[in-house]
Amino acid sequence: MIRSMPLFALAALCTPVALVPAQAAEIQVQAQGPVVELTVSETVYGEPDVAQIGAGVTTRAASAQEAVRENARAMARVTAQLRELGIAARDIQTANFSLNPQYDYDREGGTRTFVGYDVTNQVQVKLRDLDRAGEALDALVAAGANNIYGPNFMLEADEAARREARSRAFASGQDMAREYARMAGYSDVRLLEISESFQSHGGPRPMAMRQSAESADAGTRIAPGEVGTAATVTLTFEMTR
Repeated sequence: MIRSMPLFALAALCTPVALVPAQAAEIQVQAQGPVVELTVSETVYGEPDVAQIGAGVTTRAASAQEAVRENARAMARVTAQLRELGIAARDIQTANFSLNPQYDYDREGGTRTFVGYDVTNQVQVKLRDLDRAGEALDALVAAGANNIYGPNFMLEADEAARREARSRAFASGQDMAREYARMAGYSDVRLLEISESFQSHGGPRPMAMRQSAESADAGTRIAPGEVGTAATVTLTFEMTR
């Protein structure tokens, strides 16, 4: 974890009643004093541990059957290359398959001419060895992949980051609630309700960099940067004397 970024939202100052959801029923909590509701977000940043890469092949042929056959042969080479890189079968998942007729349009005459069928097959790949991200991209291109997007970096083992973000969000919300209570002439607060949600996001978009052609190990280099894990906590407090 490197740093955190807070975001606050004050929802309302109101009186007596708040509802607290339980698993099977709603429990009504009576409040004697004013109630303050706060939504607080904290983001914890750190290094990613996995990356997702989309890789696929688009082929064109005169018939749908031939387009599908050519695509299958090309995708077999791409999939074999992924396995050679040490990527497990569980980390390779088909994300899209499409078959569409293609036409050329004559703008002046308003006619169209059939030019063939396009088949696109794309897989989503989870890469766990981030040091080989650039190597994986180069290998996919060499194997015939002509549709590539990513990498999208993530933090899969995010339990510690979630706990840290939750703890910081709760502490910030409690401090703010007590500050509002003091401004309103009260001495403390009592927690009535709490809920949370999480969101993961990347930092700056990773850059793919190419070394000089004269370099002995020229290839695509990837900078993973850092990713964020955000906890958003909604807290309801009663102001107390």
